[in-house]
Amino acid sequence: MGDKKKTIGILTSGGDCPGLNAAIRGVAKPALEIFGMKVIGFSNGYRGLMDGDGRELFQSDMSGILTVGGTILGTSRESFKKLRKSPEKVQMMIDNYNKFELDCLVVLGGNGTHKTANMLSQQGLNVIGLPKTIDNDLYGTDFTFGFHSAVDIATSVIDRIHSTAQSHGRVMIIELMGHDAGWLTLYAGIAGGADVILIPELPYSIDRVIEKLHERENEGKKFSIVAVAEGAMTMDEAKMSSREYKDYMSSLPYPSMGYKVAAEISAKSSFEIRVTVPGYQQRGGQPSPYDRVLATKFGTYAAEMISRSDYGKMVSISENKLTAIPLSKVAGKLKLVPADHRLINAGRLLHTSFGQPR
Repeated sequence: MGDKKKTIGILTSGGDCPGLNAAIRGVAKPALEIFGMKVIGFSNGYRGLMDGDGRELFQSDMSGILTVGGTILGTSRESFKKLRKSPEKVQMMIDNYNKFELDCLVVLGGNGTHKTANMLSQQGLNVIGLPKTIDNDLYGTDFTFGFHSAVDIATSVIDRIHSTAQSHGRVMIIELMGHDAGWLTLYAGIAGGADVILIPELPYSIDRVIEKLHERENEGKKFSIVAVAEGAMTMDEAKMSSREYKDYMSSLPYPSMGYKVAAEISAKSSFEIRVTVPGYQQRGGQPSPYDRVLATKFGTYAAEMISRSDYGKMVSISENKLTAIPLSKVAGKLKLVPADHRLINAGRLLHTSFGQPR
């Protein structure tokens, strides 16, 4: 008798982003057509695995999804902290893994997703992770799929704001996603020619920001573009504990960080300011060609790993080479923008302000 045909499960967890369907396709097509595996898709992330809400996927399910945003499987957020305190939910996932006779579970997601993936791996399940997040803050990989698509969208917003900023002579603030990591704001800010870029890793002084705006005004430039990450904070705020900062932010009257920065500038200057928050637009729509290729590379690499029973790892890209690292080295770690990152240095050479003392 030949070897038993492998059965794999796939789920997408956490926030959606462009490239999820491309990654699903990257795993499933070779699994089905080359390696002769059976593929089960679980609906709505880990919740679907808990509920046993899975269905067999066929080659026809992979047709036409490469260019489609979102995820054909649906997704949900299941807090790792809550799961860790709910052994009955973890056991439900283990039971359904066994019920569907899975040989491997492939999970597509970001930080929280990979924490749970590592926990399941430690429980004895065969798990492979694929790195997805527009924040690009997943440890162990240079890039996550979804990031470049979000950079394209955010840069397009900045580009469009440029023309109206110049026409009306205003300071335009664009608030971009990124609670803990500023990769998206940094890349989009540099690509869009922002005059000021504020990211969580580099706490800012509002006086330095205003100084930059006045500098441009004195040079005869009547408008300025300020790209702000939603997790940006002042130098004083950076000294607060997590609890102090959370309580402080909840006491403020501003709907989000962009409006807070606008109020801080208005309190100390006479600039006319407008705020734009593209929000979930950054996570929607078609994946960029770069992300289609990256997600496909990640997915096909995972299929190859499954074929040789290489489990307990996350597929990653390092120095433009595909590799895989143990889930235990990924779980619970954030990849933040280092202060000496080459794009920050490039920005400073271009006289971009990061709101810090000279």
